[in-house]
Amino acid sequence: MPADGLHGFARFPTTRWSLVDRAGREGPEAERRALGQLLSQYLPALRSHLIHSKRLQPADADDVLQDFVAGKILERELIAKANEQLGKFRTFLLTALDRFLLNRIRDRKAQKRTVGAAHNLGEEDDQLPASERADAYDVEWARQVLQETLGRMRAECQAAGRDAVWGMFECRVLAPLTPDAPPVEYGELVRRFGFRSPSQASNALVTAKRMYARVLRSVIGEYACDAAAVEAEINELHRILANSGS
Repeated sequence: MPADGLHGFARFPTTRWSLVDRAGREGPEAERRALGQLLSQYLPALRSHLIHSKRLQPADADDVLQDFVAGKILERELIAKANEQLGKFRTFLLTALDRFLLNRIRDRKAQKRTVGAAHNLGEEDDQLPASERADAYDVEWARQVLQETLGRMRAECQAAGRDAVWGMFECRVLAPLTPDAPPVEYGELVRRFGFRSPSQASNALVTAKRMYARVLRSVIGEYACDAAAVEAEINELHRILANSGS
């Protein structure tokens, strides 16, 4: 299981519903590949939810996830029950995990066993509003969306020989996100990336921002149903990041 918690940037769940279909409904080999991809994408956010919303210790969170994968996803074919008409896949998965954890707590209480932090959590955190309980999960989701988007954008720039476009975006958009890191002046950028003028550097930055917006929509479009859903997801991403201070 991943060990980097809320701030780990594993691949974001950029899952088409066709991937969910393959994981739940196709032949063994296709199911194995699709399921492996799904798990690698969603487990970091689920782990973050258990640690930060459910207050489990990291080792306990890993145990819960291992049992969830083995008992619900593999043995009971949870993925095959997903239906895009009933809501977002990440919400479906989170709800299933919460129910699994609650049943686990109840079972252990019935057996009169001590379950430590998970026991206390089951009686306290389960009373929290659903929106509050999902905060850590949503923040991790939003961060991984951005990580996936930036990774694809950089790879696209490198493949097309447009390193200067990525460099402009990195220096003028990403770097200033770091505390006390002002954007690099255009004169320096002209020299660094070999532009003919500050105007050409400015145009490259406009191109970079447009590329970022396109790639972001492409990433979200892989699991949102239509254009309206893509825009709704982008708005939600911005809201989550703004509320979290990220």
